[in-house]
Amino acid sequence: MSKEKDYLLETCLTAGKIMMESGAEMYRVEDTMNRIADNASNKKGISFVTPTGIFMSIEGEQNIQLKQIPTRTINLEKVSLVNDLSRDFADHKLTLIELHDRLRDLDQEVKFFPMWLQILAAAIVSGTLMIIFGGSWQDFPVTCVIGAIGFIIFYYGSIWLKVKFLAEFLASFAIGLLAFLALYTHLGMNLDKIVIGSVMPLVPGVPITNAVRDLLAGHLLSGMARGTEALLTSCAIGIGIAVVFRLFM
Repeated sequence: MSKEKDYLLETCLTAGKIMMESGAEMYRVEDTMNRIADNASNKKGISFVTPTGIFMSIEGEQNIQLKQIPTRTINLEKVSLVNDLSRDFADHKLTLIELHDRLRDLDQEVKFFPMWLQILAAAIVSGTLMIIFGGSWQDFPVTCVIGAIGFIIFYYGSIWLKVKFLAEFLASFAIGLLAFLALYTHLGMNLDKIVIGSVMPLVPGVPITNAVRDLLAGHLLSGMARGTEALLTSCAIGIGIAVVFRLFM
């Protein structure tokens, strides 16, 4: 019986780990884990979720398991797939063993769009948002190029430096420098609109939204933690641009 409970906890924690690493809200993670436990054992699942770790137990049981959350990113496709598997398990379309195996495969699977498509998306986002914020079409091509370069620096900087905030600082610094060079060489007309559009792929929109939703749902600890992370990200982006303006303006 103890091994069965451990297996159930491992399944719940794997589901929670995938969702947390993929950018899901805390209450959604807890709800999914607890529903899996309820459907598997007819006992209430008890979970405690933080941005860096997940605790899970079953009501009336002494076993408690923990999983660390070493990295966090945005991958809503994985969140949706975990929810789909949880619903299939609740509808008895999957056994607990099948659910565990599917979750383990999903955890090991890298579900990301190819790098070239991410760069293209960053370029389009930068250019179109620059237009929305009141920029001119003459600045559209240079904004797309600068936004794509900034995203590339952020992506590979996060891998090489292992410090997310430093990578964001370097990316925003490069964006500010390139925007200044574009204005100096008359490739661009409006410096502030080019900078605003180019940094948009770096802005932590989803973490800010999740922080607010966690706070409204009563998860004060995780909401404050995610809000602080988003604030530090915003500060890193702002400081990178400010350094360029201080040096060259």
